[in-house]
Amino acid sequence: MITAEVSIYPLKTNDSTDVINSSIGVLNNKNVNYSVNSMSTILKGEKDEVFASLSNMFDEAQKKGGEISMVVTVSNAAD
Repeated sequence: MITAEVSIYPLKTNDSTDVINSSIGVLNNKNVNYSVNSMSTILKGEKDEVFASLSNMFDEAQKKGGEISMVVTVSNAAD
């Protein structure tokens, strides 16, 4: 199991909230647990699933918003 904290920052758009929410929305059909807070989203699950989910989040944000910045911290430390 790993944990990832991810923040997505849409650039050059007036629709940041939509880009972020769409990116988080791709997690609904993934095999990871996640929670959303005001500055980031926390993902927990198996390594391959978490990294695939991060990639899907990036792809969706890029599709919706063009240029984005994505900041990720990954840990395998137990809670």
